[in-house]
Amino acid sequence: MNFIKKYWVVIFIVFFISMLIKPAFCFFIIGALLFYVSFDALVFLKEIQQKGIETSGRVLSFQTDRNGHKTPIVEFTPIGRRVITGKPFIYSSTDLSKLRSYKKNIDKDVLILYHPDDPKKFVLSNEKGFNYFVFSVLTLAGLAFIILSVCSFLGYIKMG
Repeated sequence: MNFIKKYWVVIFIVFFISMLIKPAFCFFIIGALLFYVSFDALVFLKEIQQKGIETSGRVLSFQTDRNGHKTPIVEFTPIGRRVITGKPFIYSSTDLSKLRSYKKNIDKDVLILYHPDDPKKFVLSNEKGFNYFVFSVLTLAGLAFIILSVCSFLGYIKMG
């Protein structure tokens, strides 16, 4: 993920130039980014499932992003450390979260699974299955974009 944050300007410039020269390369870039981000999330979820420490936390509030999706702000105390307040490291929300009110979930206890080396990297235990589903679908979508672009490069399909 740090790779994308570090080189996002270069990625955007290459994407824009390839849009003008060879549109199939745009599909490759989108597919590679989707695959990288979602596969990285799946690897993290698997790692935290195996090595993570489970504890109890409390939902303090929900933060709404610019698109209206709500993400919980959770407070918990890792074993032998200070209180941590923050958003889950990986959290998937749907368009239904724009419409739903989560006020009944505020001040409720939730199970947290946090990384033993970095407790700021945590997930909600009850959201595990949904996160796996969402990132598996995104990984497949990334592969589909990559396959589509490779087929275009090989001349099986025409783009642009």
